[in-house]
Amino acid sequence: MSATLETIRRSSDATLSRVVVSEVLGVNPRTVTEGIKQGNIPAIKVGRRVLIPREKFLALFETEVA
Repeated sequence: MSATLETIRRSSDATLSRVVVSEVLGVNPRTVTEGIKQGNIPAIKVGRRVLIPREKFLALFETEVA
């Protein structure tokens, strides 16, 4: 089963992997890596791993309705 925004919203995980984020966005994991390098996707480095904070990632999809 691939990840969706809804499954991530219900998750209690603090961070997401690049693979999970790529599934949600429907792109290659390399595209997620490039988005991290460009500063479009928030990420933290833990040792050699690059992780995406779940709450900050979800905030990218929050919109203000005026």
